[in-house]
Amino acid sequence: MKIGYHASHEQFAPSALRDLAVAAQAAGFQAIKCSDHFQPWSARQGQSGHAWAWLGAAMQATTLPFGNIAAPGYRYHPAVMAQAAATLAQMFPGRFWLALGSGEAVNEAMTGLPWPDKAERNDRLRECHDIIRALLSGQEVTHRGRVTVIEARLWSLLDRPPPLLAAAVTPETARFVAPWADGLLTVGGDRDQLQRTLAAFAEAGGAGKPVHVQHALSWAPTEGEALAQALDQWAPAAVGGEVNWDLRRPADFDRLGALVGPDHIRQAVRVSADPGVLRADLDAFRDLGVDTVFLHNVGRNQQAFLDMAARHLLSD
Repeated sequence: MKIGYHASHEQFAPSALRDLAVAAQAAGFQAIKCSDHFQPWSARQGQSGHAWAWLGAAMQATTLPFGNIAAPGYRYHPAVMAQAAATLAQMFPGRFWLALGSGEAVNEAMTGLPWPDKAERNDRLRECHDIIRALLSGQEVTHRGRVTVIEARLWSLLDRPPPLLAAAVTPETARFVAPWADGLLTVGGDRDQLQRTLAAFAEAGGAGKPVHVQHALSWAPTEGEALAQALDQWAPAAVGGEVNWDLRRPADFDRLGALVGPDHIRQAVRVSADPGVLRADLDAFRDLGVDTVFLHNVGRNQQAFLDMAARHLLSD
């Protein structure tokens, strides 16, 4: 199992995040993935650089494989997303994968398009996936449906397209994406939920396909510091339910985040000052057959976390 680093565009300016990617490679991380936000979850996070522009710079500055999760069909037309993915794949052969998700209103509603229910978002995701895959294979695409594409063709391509994974956080969505995705991107969090999600993906056609997990944690030298930074930075994103997909203002997330207490945040984020606890989490992911786990330390103390990880999580 590879251990990767999650680069959070919501929390750090693009230039700082590029430098953190370089530092993550130096620490011994084996892969990097990034979020793709138009707005942060919280005003306290305070950033949201353009992921695709950042990827070119960060990949040039490193030698690791990179992944991105993005939602086609709203902020990004699928043909434009396919062009961006093809360009990165052509410049950095074998180093880029893309995970497609159904999106969150905080990032996509700014286009003014209606924000549909989950079933409709899933159908839109599948439609966009098919368009992107056809374009990456060199086909000319004309399509009229939930999105429209007229005589589109990509000209800068590799013989082998980048993998198109799908993002899913529930067994139901994992079952939906398994037949057509090249792999799965999901979250750590509740272990029973993760097991059910992985089982659903495998049973529905995903057996043998790569599985990536983004694991949110909050590490600091003391348990109190770790808990405080988790509540400060990640409480709004830990509310749960359908809220994360349907709210569209960071201010509204902050209002709900104020209601999140220590017990609730610990359900969404591994809060610990003990590297041994974090190593045990990695062992558990390994036992579940995860191919790559991307560690997302939700605090501002990224360099201290990288130093700790180099000593305690990444060394033999």
